[in-house]
Amino acid sequence: MQLLHAPSWPHLSFQTTKQYLKGGLLSLEKCLQPSAADCFLQPQKLERSIWVSHKRSNFGCFTPKAASLEAGSSATSIGTAEGDVLKALSQIIDPDFGTDIVSCGFVKDLLIDEASGEVSFRLELTTPACPIKDMFEQQANEVVARLPWVSKVSVTMSAQPAKPIFAGQLPAGLQTISNIVAVSSCKGGVGKSTVAVNLAYTLAGMGARVGIFDADVYGPSLPTMVSPENRLLEMNPEKGTIIPTEYLGVKMVSFGFAGQGRAIMRGPMVSGVINQLLTTAEWGELDYLVIDMPPGTGDIQLTLCQVVPLTAAVIVTTPQKLAFIDVAKGVRMFSKLKVPCVAVVENMCHFDADGKRYYPFGRGSGSQVVQQFGIPYLFDLPIRPTLSASGDSGTPEVVADPQGEVSKTFQNLGVCVVQQCAKIRQQVSTAVTYDISIKAIRVKVPDSEEEFLLHPATVRRNDRSAQSVDEWTGEQKLQYGDIPEDIEPEEIRPMGNYAVSITWPDGFNQIAPYDQLQMMERLVDFPQPTSVQS
Repeated sequence: MQLLHAPSWPHLSFQTTKQYLKGGLLSLEKCLQPSAADCFLQPQKLERSIWVSHKRSNFGCFTPKAASLEAGSSATSIGTAEGDVLKALSQIIDPDFGTDIVSCGFVKDLLIDEASGEVSFRLELTTPACPIKDMFEQQANEVVARLPWVSKVSVTMSAQPAKPIFAGQLPAGLQTISNIVAVSSCKGGVGKSTVAVNLAYTLAGMGARVGIFDADVYGPSLPTMVSPENRLLEMNPEKGTIIPTEYLGVKMVSFGFAGQGRAIMRGPMVSGVINQLLTTAEWGELDYLVIDMPPGTGDIQLTLCQVVPLTAAVIVTTPQKLAFIDVAKGVRMFSKLKVPCVAVVENMCHFDADGKRYYPFGRGSGSQVVQQFGIPYLFDLPIRPTLSASGDSGTPEVVADPQGEVSKTFQNLGVCVVQQCAKIRQQVSTAVTYDISIKAIRVKVPDSEEEFLLHPATVRRNDRSAQSVDEWTGEQKLQYGDIPEDIEPEEIRPMGNYAVSITWPDGFNQIAPYDQLQMMERLVDFPQPTSVQS
């Protein structure tokens, strides 16, 4: 897959490697983050020998020369050449966490021809929005070219197909979307749609595949802010799906493109319309779907948060105290629904005149949200006639003036969103894992520094579903002796930002919320790690 060219902004990428060992599943997900947090690591790593053995099975063919050699001599030759290349590539270290790109799992399709000294491999990233992929490509070329027997190095860059990290049966239209980001504010008129549209086009400018969903049925803004050639949504008669319209490479769905204008209908009907528009659209493979949320905390917001696996939320506010009061409601709603708020955008903050900066609406609302709710980043936007005019003209500001001050702010916001989404995905994917060496379930809940161990049988016996506990009487139907002491999970997968789905050998699929896992009896004494044959 060819990656779009992107400017030299901070990089983010992550790679998942699955090791199926002795019937258990070990997940290893590494990611490379921007600047201050370049790599978010999984708490435990597989032994290097195991990783290399697994990778060799995927490389398939290493050297044409080796094919004609005897088995004994070729093994030594191949191992030395491959080891030299991997050792060289492992010199490319993440500055903050000291993790090399080999351990992160970025190196794929290694092919070595010792006779000619030619080496080729692929660095696979999980998002095309890789702002410093050129730096990695250059460093990889340099370190391998230094090997004395290497005459030519060929490095290609690629990205994995977009895919959600959450378990469960997602609607067909959402199954190939990596991250869904809600842009929200409970206060109307604060510029939320402006932020959503410009954020989407900023992410697209970074090389990502992006879509925008306008969730406001009563007053859709998207048809005014963008100017697609086709301003009507189309239906696929065979599949019964909605074909999004498109503008400058970004896919879009809005009730305003349905030929209905603004809706006049009751809440339950609106929720149904929103659900249909979002889940039956043919989004295709997207790295980011930006949802322009309507104001409020009612049916539509709750429906979206519960039906759609939101990765994160961006909060938009203005400096007024009244805006803060309303925004606080939205932050609390996302908190209850386990959707992390990763950034605050304070719109209409200030304007410059006569060499001075003026704050006509006061200061402090955005910083108050950050301080009170612990949201990591705050971005402020000025009062600019061009920003307002671009929204009315159908051309987003970041497209009309890509080098302007406003565009630079959105570039920083885009990098923040990419960074935080990857951090959340990594934390969620590694929150609960099975450590086969000690036959224990490791738990490290997102946003918590504490890591603890649970016995698999304890987790299985504490299931609170209707199959284990009578919903009416509360009587425990699952008995202690029903679960063998040596039971091991077959698979553990994230389920939203709040729980994991655990598949057991008897076919039972257990939903285990983080809150419930934290209340279980923890494993203190556990056996020493057992050796695992690769």
